[in-house]
Amino acid sequence: MQPFRSNVNIYFVLASLLLSGCTSTLVRDDVTRTAGLEGHCHGSEWVDDSSIAVLPVPIVAFITPQVDLHHVASEPYLNRCGASTRVVNREVSVNRLACMPAGLTRIITLGVWQWCPARVTWSADVLADPPRPASVSLGDQRNQKS
Repeated sequence: MQPFRSNVNIYFVLASLLLSGCTSTLVRDDVTRTAGLEGHCHGSEWVDDSSIAVLPVPIVAFITPQVDLHHVASEPYLNRCGASTRVVNREVSVNRLACMPAGLTRIITLGVWQWCPARVTWSADVLADPPRPASVSLGDQRNQKS
């Protein structure tokens, strides 16, 4: 019974390493700000993170570099939370775990194209609007000059 238990531990460690390598962080603020916050914004969305071979010749494409067809960046997702000057404690990550079974498309197309459905997750805290200075009306300015 002891050898079975050690095999399970090895498989667990290997699975953990494999799954953790499928997520990449695009933006992460190390400083956590808690004062002056208005709210929290978060969400997730499926995106197309597919790639194509630089030299799209079947079979040769397996050994050539791949180029992303759609660039996944953090700005479009953080802009949903508000202006960049009002967003703090940001974190945007891309999980490409679903690309593993979808990698079959690369085999079917003989290395030319790979479909990759990726999950983008974002979260950020939104700062409150700064207080505006009191404005003086035109009538008040005339009275002050007299």
